[in-house]
Amino acid sequence: MTRPLAALLAGLLAAAGLAGCTDRSARPAPPAAAAPRPSPTAAPLAPRALPAGGYAVATRELTVRRGERRLPVTLWYPDGAADAAPYPVVLFSHGLGGLPADYRPLLRRWAAAGLVVAAPTYPRTSRGVELSPLDVLAQPADASAVLDRVLALNRAGGHPLHRRLDADRVAAAGHSAGGITTIGLFTLRRDARLRAGVVLAGGTLGVNVAYAGSPAPMLFVHGRRDPIIEYADGKAAFDAVPWPKALLTLPDGDHGTTLRTGEGAAFRAVADATLAFLQWSLYGSDGARAELDRADRTVAVLTDRLGRP
Repeated sequence: MTRPLAALLAGLLAAAGLAGCTDRSARPAPPAAAAPRPSPTAAPLAPRALPAGGYAVATRELTVRRGERRLPVTLWYPDGAADAAPYPVVLFSHGLGGLPADYRPLLRRWAAAGLVVAAPTYPRTSRGVELSPLDVLAQPADASAVLDRVLALNRAGGHPLHRRLDADRVAAAGHSAGGITTIGLFTLRRDARLRAGVVLAGGTLGVNVAYAGSPAPMLFVHGRRDPIIEYADGKAAFDAVPWPKALLTLPDGDHGTTLRTGEGAAFRAVADATLAFLQWSLYGSDGARAELDRADRTVAVLTDRLGRP
């Protein structure tokens, strides 16, 4: 996402009333969204033993439709590791002009550790289409529809994920515009199924939002030298979270180039920290919590407000 597009998106979000405006007469009509999900207090999760990890990773594709919106979804999941099932689920949202495959190094790392990753390709913000930044406002509803379909695979006899998904242990993650989408799933379009969130180089671009629903720990990752969504924007989104939270700051980090290359100390720090956070928040693993504390301090600084294990 270029800086002009980021500025345009900020203006569109403000004009669209993300800050709470109720007059939508001037807004270009997005696809009809379902009513917000109720947000009852989530029951505490019992800790589960971490799987051994190091699994081979399988990939499958499916297509979700929400009205006229077509959402191809890529699934990465542990292959041949039935003894570790059911697996927690992570929904991942790509950035503006991106594709799920761009993040393959990170998402395969999560899947190899025992997580199922579902990554939709959004219809108006992905590579190869005419970009419509305002459509980010419709993406949280898309993401919830994708979760509906993915979790239904538990009942799909013959599918490799039949009875292998832990519907009580679900997280959302995203990069850039996908990070904005993820924040939307914890604010205006709160999905009550989410137990945790990961926001990579995302923010609210100066627009005030209120987090809603049951507390869910969140991890923010942001580079100090991000030229697209400034560090201050990501820090403001982090500061607004009223729940347990952490911020991994990359002093020399940009807008997430290493997420796509899968190389270098910065990528390893982000991959290690995000995996440890997901294992802690979804499995309740004290060992994973300790791994998060050991995030590579040579390339990253962790602001930890998660509370002690």
